[in-house]
Amino acid sequence: MSTLCVLRTRCFLRQVFPGLPAAMQRHYSLDVSAPLLRTQGYVDGRWISAASVFPVLDPATGQEIARVSDCGPAEAKQAVDAAYKAFHSWKKYSAKERSVLLRKWFDLLTLHKEDLAKLITFECGKPMRESLGEIAYSASFLEWFSEEARRVYGDIVPSPAKDRKILLLKQPVGVASIITPWNFPSAMITRKVGAALAAGCTVVIKPAEDTPLSALALAELAEQAGIPAGVFNVVPCSREKTPSVGEVLCTDPLVAKISFTGSTATGKVLLKLAADTVKKASMELGGHAPFIVFDSADVDLAVSGAMASKFRNSGQTCVCSNRFLVQSGIYDRFMQKLGEAMDAELRLGHGSEPDTTQGPLINNRAADKVFHQISDAVSQGGKVLKGGKRLQGSFMEPTLLTDVTTDMLCMKEETFGPLLPVLRFNTEAEALEIANASNVGLAGYFYSQDVSQIWRVAEALEVGIVAANEGLLSTPEATFGGVKQSGLGREGSKYGIEEYLEVKYMCFGGLKP
Repeated sequence: MSTLCVLRTRCFLRQVFPGLPAAMQRHYSLDVSAPLLRTQGYVDGRWISAASVFPVLDPATGQEIARVSDCGPAEAKQAVDAAYKAFHSWKKYSAKERSVLLRKWFDLLTLHKEDLAKLITFECGKPMRESLGEIAYSASFLEWFSEEARRVYGDIVPSPAKDRKILLLKQPVGVASIITPWNFPSAMITRKVGAALAAGCTVVIKPAEDTPLSALALAELAEQAGIPAGVFNVVPCSREKTPSVGEVLCTDPLVAKISFTGSTATGKVLLKLAADTVKKASMELGGHAPFIVFDSADVDLAVSGAMASKFRNSGQTCVCSNRFLVQSGIYDRFMQKLGEAMDAELRLGHGSEPDTTQGPLINNRAADKVFHQISDAVSQGGKVLKGGKRLQGSFMEPTLLTDVTTDMLCMKEETFGPLLPVLRFNTEAEALEIANASNVGLAGYFYSQDVSQIWRVAEALEVGIVAANEGLLSTPEATFGGVKQSGLGREGSKYGIEEYLEVKYMCFGGLKP
C-alpha cells in the first residue's frame, strides 16, 4: 500500500512499481504543492466531505495514491442549487470581467504546470512529457475563451416595417452539467468550462472516477483566480455512484445544458435522461478513425504521423487512428519503416521516468479489450509483427498487425489502446468505402501528395475532423466534434461558445418613422 505523509507544504505519495522491466523495481514519488492535492468535493466555494471515500489508483502500479470524497445524489443536488443561485449574478458580470478572471485562471495553470502534470501522470498513467503537453493544451482553452468572451456578438436585422427594429440577442443558457473522461482529465474540463464561463453559464463537473485529482486541482486554482463561489463546482464520485449522480445532473430541472465526453453507449443513456426536460446537449462520443496512406504519400511523413496519432497516451484518445489502410504500391516500404520507428521510439514504463513514451492503460479491463482484439485478429489469419503481449498489470505491448481484414474486431470496434492493424487496399474508392463503413465519424487521417486527391478524400471522408498529411490536429482555434454517432455539437473555436448560448429575438416596436 502507498503511504501518505505531509511535510511542511509538500505532499509525498510513495509507491513501489511491481516490475516492468526489472530495472524499474524502485520507488516513485508524487510530489505536489499541498493546496493542489485536494480530496474533497468543491461546492459553492467550499470543500465538502461525503459520507464515504473511494480510492484513486496509479494505473502503472495499481497502488492507491489518494482517497477522495464519494459524492452522491445529495451532493450533486447541492451543487446544482449552488450553480443555479450563482448563475443569476455571474450572468450579470460584463464580458470583460469574465474575460479577466479566465485569464487569471490560465496564468495559474501555466504557473503550476509541473505539479498539475504530475497529477495527470500518477492518476492517468501518461508519460510526464505528454502530461505537460496536456496542461499547456488545457490552459490554452482558458486563454482562448477568455478572448472569445468579448466576442459574443448579436445582430441587428433590417426590419420589413419602418416602426420597429429587430434585434437578436445572445444570452447564457444557465447551469451546465459537465461530465468528463479520464484520458484528458484536465483539458476536457477546460475545453467545456472555458466556453461555459465565458458565455456567462455556471457549471457542475463530474470528473471520471479514475481521475478526480486533476479536476479538484482545477477547482483550487479557479478559487485562487477569483472565480466566484458557485460558478465552478466539482462532485467526484466512485463508479458505483456514477449512475445516480449522473441522473441528477441530467434530469434536474435547474440544469439547462449537459456536455459529455465519453463512449457512444453512455452518451445515448444521458441523452435519454435529458430528454424529459428537453435540455440542450453537447456530446463528444466514440471514434474509430481511419488512417489512409496513398501511393503518392511521403512515406517518412506518414510513418511519423502514424506514430503520433496512434501511440499518444498509449492509444487512449478519441481521435487516435484505429484502422490503418495502406495502398499496395507503398505497403512494403511503409510497414518496414513503421516497424523500425516502433523499435526506435517506443519505451514502456512508469510515466514519471524521463525515457517513457508508453505508460499503462487505465485499468485491466482496457488491457483485456486490446488483447482480445489481437487474439481475434490472429484467429482469423492476422499476423503479429511487433509486440502482441499482455504484460504485468494494465501494461500492453505496442502491437503491429498485418494481414488484417474488415471482418476482425479491431476493424469494427474502437480499440483505445496501442494496437496498430494494417489493411492493404488497391484503389481510392476501396479505401473510402472501408473508411466510411462505420456508424461513428469523429476524426480521419490520410497521406497523399496528389492535390486533387487531397480535396476529393477530405470531402468524402464521413468525419467531423480530417487531417491531410498531419498526425496531430487538436487546437483551441479549431472545432472539435464528430458526425454520425460520434456526437452532437462542436467544442473549441469561435463556435464552441455558441453551445452555451441562446438566441433571443427582441422586437422593438412603436417607433416613429
